Amino acid sequence: MEHVQHSEVARLYKENKYRISLTRTTFNLLTYHLHDNEAAGGGIITRFLNDHMDVHIIAGHPTMLNSRDESGLGEDEGIVGHTTGRRAATGELASLRLGPLPMDKEFAADVEERLQQEDANERQRTKQDESGIASGVRSLMDEFKAIKREETEDSPMRDDIPLPPHKGTDIEREVRLVKESRRKFNLISAPSPALPSVCMYTFHNTNDGLACVDFSQDATLAAAGFQEAYVKIFSLTGKPLVSALPSENNGQTAPTTRRLIAHSGPVYGVTFSPDNRYIISSSQDSTLRLWSLDTYTGLVLYKGHDRPIWDVKFGPFGHYFATASHDHTARLWSTDHIYPLRIFAGHLSDVDTLAWHPNSAYIATGSSDKTVRLWDVQRGASVRLFNGHTAPVTALAFSPDGRTLASAADDATINLWDIGSGKKLKSMRGHGKTSIYSLDFSVEGSVLISGGADNTVRVWDVNKGLAGKQGGELEPYIPASAAAGVTVNGAVTGDAITKVDAPAGAGVTSQALVPSTTGGKKKKEIVAT
Repeated sequence: MEHVQHSEVARLYKENKYRISLTRTTFNLLTYHLHDNEAAGGGIITRFLNDHMDVHIIAGHPTMLNSRDESGLGEDEGIVGHTTGRRAATGELASLRLGPLPMDKEFAADVEERLQQEDANERQRTKQDESGIASGVRSLMDEFKAIKREETEDSPMRDDIPLPPHKGTDIEREVRLVKESRRKFNLISAPSPALPSVCMYTFHNTNDGLACVDFSQDATLAAAGFQEAYVKIFSLTGKPLVSALPSENNGQTAPTTRRLIAHSGPVYGVTFSPDNRYIISSSQDSTLRLWSLDTYTGLVLYKGHDRPIWDVKFGPFGHYFATASHDHTARLWSTDHIYPLRIFAGHLSDVDTLAWHPNSAYIATGSSDKTVRLWDVQRGASVRLFNGHTAPVTALAFSPDGRTLASAADDATINLWDIGSGKKLKSMRGHGKTSIYSLDFSVEGSVLISGGADNTVRVWDVNKGLAGKQGGELEPYIPASAAAGVTVNGAVTGDAITKVDAPAGAGVTSQALVPSTTGGKKKKEIVAT
């Protein structure tokens, strides 16, 4: 009670009535229904409306979606000073630092030294002088300077996200990212004379037992979690998975797949560390396990949740990881502690999915309560609340620049949010009335991929129609020539996963969205299946 008395939000709700706008037709239907069912609870609700609600009658016809604020509330609705639930009592949004995390100076110096060696080796191989590596191709050092994470006005402080000293594997990873950056091209520009290929993997004979999949950043390994309580590692290049422990190898020939067995329940989440040396798995048994990809054995058992863990994700720089659980919380962990560092509590139902901001300072969580929340990793506080979906949120993805968040739900819609303002940019529909299971941005952030229960993978131009287009209009698809160049990490479609150990109605509801009536003409669909 002491906390309630000192809470500014609680005071606002106690001292003010909740304002809501209804058309005359809707209000009459409501009052008639309550009067007809007065003995069955209608009288109680009527008293509640009189005591705690301030109903405003507005002109117009009843409609499911009015032209309101992106949160679903009009400017004159809600509690005074706390209108949308996203703002503080002052009406101001909490300030965010969405810029890139500055690179450690010592780490940057080590990477530059390695890149200079690589450039020298390329010059020697191509017999070029110091003026360049090859005609029309800039050096790795020039590429690194162009993409190097420099400190900006809205960059988080490095002290806010303490990381362990860098290792040789971190340098190798950064060098690989620089090489990949030099090879990229713009998918939206004129078609390239030689388009890259698209590689898709299909898991056969899983008998609905496949629950989750993740791919290593170098695309050499895939990890899958199964209902039979094990994790399976696949070599995508065909190379044997040799263990540093001779006893773990099959004689002289190491296998190309590995089973990691220790969980006592279905495995619902797997994630690779950025250096591809570790995997973390989450399970219905309420535990997390850290596995070594050097020995293919278990290293650490993490306990903290007391309900099934639906999702787990490594942070973009390793060391930290986050989990989403049936216990209505998300949690922050580090690999060197067996108990969570932060508990993110605020959702009213299962936390089904999560995503890390590219600068590692924030975590987004999607819940069966139909909302998306953004959490400050350092403070453990909710700094944004995104309302707009009409069914449980199933997938999240941050754009590479960290300014936009994509969310998908069982209502068959994909929403794009501006993180800074907390406003919805637009909604995209195309998966019929089925759930959407996965989202991922392309590396340059102009293309979004979605996988749904309609057995399709769809390609979206996220920049199309952001100015002046109505949010409910179906977005056109990327031309086939451009779509062929999309690279996606871990966007997976498959059989619907039925959550277990959940009370009836907890996190398993699905609500179909009424089709848009904006009248926009649909473009020809390009669908990858």
